[in-house]
Amino acid sequence: MQENFKRMLGLVDEIFDMRNDPRQLQVDEKVLAKLGKLHPATLAEHNVNGPVVWIMLIPTTTELMNKFLSDEISEQEMFDRTNPGMKFDAVYLCSASVLPEFRRKGLAKRMTIDAIRAIQKDHPIQALFVWPFTEEGKILAQKIADELSLPLRIK
Repeated sequence: MQENFKRMLGLVDEIFDMRNDPRQLQVDEKVLAKLGKLHPATLAEHNVNGPVVWIMLIPTTTELMNKFLSDEISEQEMFDRTNPGMKFDAVYLCSASVLPEFRRKGLAKRMTIDAIRAIQKDHPIQALFVWPFTEEGKILAQKIADELSLPLRIK
């Protein structure tokens, strides 16, 4: 279990390198706590002897989405301006991390779709947006948007 956890942390560091990019959300315990307050479905994890898939979604507003997509605000600023109790109408696919041997099995897609549907029960989500760091991430976001019949906006 500990091995997969370390591998997932390494994968996230390798792909996102958030510590060296102040534009990105600096995920820590405080961020994780706030995500839970935004909506319980913002974080998802699939375990097989430890985590093998991590999903992070940020429900927010179309206004903040557009400011982020046009580079008026950073990912961190978008998150900071998104608060519990707001009426969310957009969802940001912040990250979908999958260990290599679990890729192409549909796990990230199914988990993300289920999480977005859970958020849609409480909020009128009208758009999905993403800042893809890999081609696979971009493809995944498009498949999710297609299945949920949501327009996809890409940074």
